[in-house]
Amino acid sequence: MKFLRESWFPFLLGLIILIVILDQVLFTSATVKDDFSIPETNTSADEWQAPDINALPDDEQGRLILYGHELITNTSLFFGPKGKIMSVTNGMNCQNCHLDAGAKSFAGCFSAVASTYPRYRERSGRVESIEFRINDCMMRSLDGKAIDSIGKEMRAMVAYLKWIGKDVSKNKKPKGAGLEDLSFLNRAADPEKGKKIFISKCTSCHGDNGQGLLNHDSSFYLYPPLWGSNSFNVSAGLYRITRLASFIKNNMPFGLATQKSPQLTDEEAWDVSAFIISQPRPEKFFSEDWPKKETKPVDYPYGPYTDNFSEKQHKYGPFIPIQEVKSKK
Repeated sequence: MKFLRESWFPFLLGLIILIVILDQVLFTSATVKDDFSIPETNTSADEWQAPDINALPDDEQGRLILYGHELITNTSLFFGPKGKIMSVTNGMNCQNCHLDAGAKSFAGCFSAVASTYPRYRERSGRVESIEFRINDCMMRSLDGKAIDSIGKEMRAMVAYLKWIGKDVSKNKKPKGAGLEDLSFLNRAADPEKGKKIFISKCTSCHGDNGQGLLNHDSSFYLYPPLWGSNSFNVSAGLYRITRLASFIKNNMPFGLATQKSPQLTDEEAWDVSAFIISQPRPEKFFSEDWPKKETKPVDYPYGPYTDNFSEKQHKYGPFIPIQEVKSKK
């Protein structure tokens, strides 16, 4: 019996050590999965596909998702100046900035919303929920008011956003989510050059004065206003020229441009964006924005800053000198 105990002891000791090692490996793996970093996956824009809205089941959850899709596609019909539910927005639709109801890559795509929220954002200096982010857009891009964060409409939009990104792994971001980062110009974007591009490429949809095109009873915009009292305000994401230039480069003129077949050069996209943001629009500011001044993006056009560059340069560029200073801090 003594012989058996002595011969089995090394085996048992080795088994215990192996179990401890495996436990550590599994614990480490779980920790990585809970990491709040958001790496971009290798999934290309072509490989990520939005699920088929027509394949939704005819049940309570399916109908809620369909309602969310309708709210994002035709926001103005529910919340615009002539809204069925309330009148709290400027008449634009969520889909004006998130094409195909957020299903189109490089066009404000929603593919990574479900996988990356809740998430910390420097602009607000807090962890934001999907509900918070939706209301942020209601107040900025739609220049309106927040809606009930637990009401049916909010629940429907959240359900849709979670559904459209349901096949994306947690903390992953498919290529084409949101907007692409364009390379900076080595000069400032030029509103005067942009005006010529706007006249030749954009007026057929957005009008000579950027006023957009309303439908027959003025209940929603067929093409959204790019400036003026019914456009997005100065705190909207697209008021930052890097965001607007990216959106325009990959998607405009509407129906012609794609990320693979752009109709404008990078310089044209930057310049026409400069022209658009040089025009008057609603001014709404949020005192809680950018609580840490050093985290302001290079193209945020309102000081104070932690550098010595002017508001004009932060608005139009050139951005390379600003980025170089920022990277050294």
